[in-house]
Amino acid sequence: MFSRSMLGTVQFGLEYGIANESGKPSFDRVCEIVKTAFEGGVTALDTAAAYGTSEEVLGAALERLGLREAMTVVSKVPPIPDGADAEAERFIERSLRESLRRLRLGRLAVCLLHREEDLRHLPLLEKMVGRGLTDGVGVSLDSNRFLAEAASVRYLQLPCNLLDRRFDAFWPVAMQKRIHVFARSVYLQGLLLMPEARIRPNLSAVIPVRRGLEAVAREAGCTMAELCMRYVLSNPAVASVLTGVDTPEQMRENLRVAALGPLPAAVFDRVQACVPDLPEPLVRPALWGLARERRTSNAERRTSNIERRTQKKR
Repeated sequence: MFSRSMLGTVQFGLEYGIANESGKPSFDRVCEIVKTAFEGGVTALDTAAAYGTSEEVLGAALERLGLREAMTVVSKVPPIPDGADAEAERFIERSLRESLRRLRLGRLAVCLLHREEDLRHLPLLEKMVGRGLTDGVGVSLDSNRFLAEAASVRYLQLPCNLLDRRFDAFWPVAMQKRIHVFARSVYLQGLLLMPEARIRPNLSAVIPVRRGLEAVAREAGCTMAELCMRYVLSNPAVASVLTGVDTPEQMRENLRVAALGPLPAAVFDRVQACVPDLPEPLVRPALWGLARERRTSNAERRTSNIERRTQKKR
């Protein structure tokens, strides 16, 4: 049902990723990407109502290519407004029906809650299975705060990459519970591959760690992209590895790297040994902007304090 490699489509609807320089691909290019993915054995696609026009673009591409029945689609319910459960249930059903309309599908393979804080509404989302709108449900996690509750969920989307150690203790649980894990953020939105000079100052602490990983890649005779992908493929708890691309060429390269399979055990162990437990603001993209805001706020406070001291001296 779900291929080992999975195509993420957020780029189809948004200018996404810290390393994105080309913007959204054209519709013709989207069709080329999806066709290339399918011909390479990818039958699973990930999208979301919150990904701009991604669902609409993807639905049109699948129709043009005649692949609506051949591809498995996972989408997500956007953040659920606060309110009574009756209102939340209506919101979930309306959102799901709108996603199906945009995707030109009669039923989703899996529908996830996009915001982890909405996990308490999972029983309401489960009702949509009985209404014939989706075959399975789950949640997309961005932190490790809800791992205890998530242990009973059938489908989970989690970040997994060379730098992120937050979920290490959960992988054995996922295997024991037979949770289908969709692993995203393989390249950490490009942070693991972009030129070092382009890394933002608030993320510069990853540079020494990244240099160590680059040394591991060189000694193993592979590129950093290969190290990133094959590291995630080495995780036995991961069922599907989700990556997004901007061009058919990138799709073909991802397929080539994925075909290489897991890392040799010795290389995997070297990666683990050179990556410390990094602070969450470094490995969680949702906090990258907040870090900049805090830094700006702190700078403004320092400037304000200096101005006050200067005024007192006057």
